[in-house]
Amino acid sequence: MLNIRRLAMVQAVNSDRGSHWVKSLKKHVAKLPYSVLTILAAISAFGAYTSMYAFRKAFAAASFSGLEFLNIDYKAWLVIAQVLGYTLSKFYGIKFIAEVKALSRGKSILLLIGISWIALLAFALVPAPYNIPFLFINGFPLGMIWGLVFSYLEGRRSTEFMAAVLSTSLIFASGFVKTIGRVLITSFHVSEYNMPFLTGAIFVIPLLLFVLVLEIIPPPSVEDKKLRTERVAMSGRERRAFLASFLPGIILTVVVYVMLTVMRDVRDNFEVEIWAGLGVNSNSIYANIDSIISIAVLTAMSLLIMVKSNLQAFSIIHLFIIFGCLLAGGSTLLFEKGAINAVTWMTLAGLGLYAGYVPYNTIFFERMIASFNYKSNVGFIMYIADAIGYLGSISVLLIKEFGNTEISWAHFFKNGLLLMSVVGAIAASISLVYFLQTGRKAQTENKAIKLSAI
Repeated sequence: MLNIRRLAMVQAVNSDRGSHWVKSLKKHVAKLPYSVLTILAAISAFGAYTSMYAFRKAFAAASFSGLEFLNIDYKAWLVIAQVLGYTLSKFYGIKFIAEVKALSRGKSILLLIGISWIALLAFALVPAPYNIPFLFINGFPLGMIWGLVFSYLEGRRSTEFMAAVLSTSLIFASGFVKTIGRVLITSFHVSEYNMPFLTGAIFVIPLLLFVLVLEIIPPPSVEDKKLRTERVAMSGRERRAFLASFLPGIILTVVVYVMLTVMRDVRDNFEVEIWAGLGVNSNSIYANIDSIISIAVLTAMSLLIMVKSNLQAFSIIHLFIIFGCLLAGGSTLLFEKGAINAVTWMTLAGLGLYAGYVPYNTIFFERMIASFNYKSNVGFIMYIADAIGYLGSISVLLIKEFGNTEISWAHFFKNGLLLMSVVGAIAASISLVYFLQTGRKAQTENKAIKLSAI
């Protein structure tokens, strides 16, 4: 009994020392210039989310060729299992992310990713096809990481830049992780089943360091709150009121986001098969193309920090999304007519796809909240869009795999991009008109209230 008490006392002392150490770091970091803090937070968020991708997408670098279960491709089962877990996580995240407190963010990130890593170990140890459920377990906790990481960045006057850097991880990380996975398989002869767990192991220490840095970044300043609206946890009643205030625009937004999510997921999960269908076989092509797309999207989104008017910036973001939809569809038409080659098409189509997809995950809802000066948080509304988007993605996967269709992933990707470009561009255009009218009406009402007060 005494030993247990002594152990508890030692653990408490160590915990206090650790807490004191972190508090000391926070005080030193808070003295840094705002620009330095911005860059530090941006790089750490990018690093943390890129590290998460090692636990989520490494398995996609394997082909598992020749394996089937119940006459369905084994890899398709893996993708469906993980996306299903990820989708359910997004629905749970609507409440979890909206209500999460700042003090528990870092611990939550490490705990959730730790669970997903253990699931990858079980996937490696349990023989196929009995290891399929472990991809579901792997996907569920990872669905909440984006909201936790972005919560460190939202509500600041430099959120655009930080979000732009973070968003490149959505593009860069997938190709980077797949490249590492392919190298482990081809150069180090690691089995396709062990590769996902070992890829995650490479990123454990970087993950710990990046999360620590995010934890010591000071919260938004008074000026940040003045320019971008204070970000707060939301109750169920507050979440319902938010939805009621912007329901038409949110519906249009979700329509576009579902289309973008479906096509982005097809590209992300079956890129190896798409390239094979196009006759291209290269371990480095994933990272090379995604690096080009990352730089282009990062540059374009970072420039929005120069736009001070929130409503104006919100309008520009809409135009950015519309352009992305049209670029993805237009490049696909050019490829089908033989005007461009496969590599150029995949680069332009990927650029258009991410030009539309990335803003919804970063600055779209950030500027929306700031435009209407609504005390809330980005995570709640983003997870509504994400939940429905991934529900659409898993539905498409199930229809393709269980619908007895013989269409290849390359052909499916081309047709999907054409449909997405038309529906997405139209819905985003209507969304722009709706929010502009709502914003101008709100501005007029605010001016009238100020005049009557005088």
